[in-house]
Amino acid sequence: MALTDAQLRNLTDPGRHFDGGGLYLELTKTGGKYWRLKYRYGGKEKLLAFGVYPGVTLKDARDLATKARQVLKDGGDPGELRRTEKAKAVHESVNTLEAVAVDWMAHQAARWGTETAGRIRASLEADIFKPLGSRPLASIKPGEVMEAVKKIEARGAADQAGRVLQRVKAVYRWAVIHERIETNPMLDLVPSEVLKPRTVQHRAAMTDKELPDFLAKLAAYDGDPHTLHGLRFMILTATRPGETRGALWAEMDLDAALWVIPGERMKMRTEHRVPLSSQAVAILRTMHTLSGGGALVFPSPVYRSKPLSENTFNSALARMGYKYTATAHGFRALFSTVANECGWNPDVIERQLAHKEQNEIRAAYHRSTYLADRERLMQWWADYLDGRKAGNVVKMPQRAA
Repeated sequence: MALTDAQLRNLTDPGRHFDGGGLYLELTKTGGKYWRLKYRYGGKEKLLAFGVYPGVTLKDARDLATKARQVLKDGGDPGELRRTEKAKAVHESVNTLEAVAVDWMAHQAARWGTETAGRIRASLEADIFKPLGSRPLASIKPGEVMEAVKKIEARGAADQAGRVLQRVKAVYRWAVIHERIETNPMLDLVPSEVLKPRTVQHRAAMTDKELPDFLAKLAAYDGDPHTLHGLRFMILTATRPGETRGALWAEMDLDAALWVIPGERMKMRTEHRVPLSSQAVAILRTMHTLSGGGALVFPSPVYRSKPLSENTFNSALARMGYKYTATAHGFRALFSTVANECGWNPDVIERQLAHKEQNEIRAAYHRSTYLADRERLMQWWADYLDGRKAGNVVKMPQRAA
């Protein structure tokens, strides 16, 4: 005879009270009321628990029993299915987007410099972890990721939107390989299909014609000396802003006039030897009185154990009136343009810029570092800048390297 809600509320006899089809409520001597389903699978009798009455009502228990019987009808074991679903739920709860992304970043850390790793983490924390980070990977739909990156694009950061999308896709690829998720739902999120087409804008770079005026303003700059000397040193060495800001005294050999940047701090992950002009060495000797007691050549004036911030050089340029017409990175383009126009060997210039050879066959056979040629090039460049500061047109020597 089927049970009723009235019977269930008034039960006093301990034991099993059947509803039919194997479903029963067990009343314990201490008054507990537990739903159970008795069934047979593989020739064995088994029990499936559905919870406690009245939290699980009579209707709830019957619905659960109906679903379990359907699993049996389809040839499955409802108890085993529940264990699988519980394991899946536990797996998904610990494999949230943020948790897996953090593991992915740790896995990739050896390939990135500290600054790169910091930028990647900051971008995910700002735009992905907040809306989606606590969610299981498998529960996130492509449309939700698309919505997040479109918000980045809408605020005028199209390049950043593309980078963040690629990072999320990389996290999912890594997660599949490492069995943190079964399939990759983000495969079809192609940047060109998600984000609006845009014209590639190269970093603003100063022209040679503007150099005399700029160098005069740089000489008169009354801001923080760490910033002033760091900016001058970066221009003299044609290095990337991050390479200069992170420069360590341990990397410098002032007597040999050589700066050796380890591979882990380079974009291409390869050690880079930078010849130092006499003007660059003079800057280092000046900086030694300011920061020689620490590890960093150009530390933050506020936090001595940290390098100058990422926007320091561009902020200084903006103060000098070059907010939209020049960037710190753009001085590399200026160096390349001037040196090429003055007849220096393009291979020497490219090696000085630490650019990767795009032709694989050429790269395999072309391993020269051109150090001696680059020593002459960098001293010429420093002298060229001194000449342009005075307003002179500096001529190239008879024969370039």
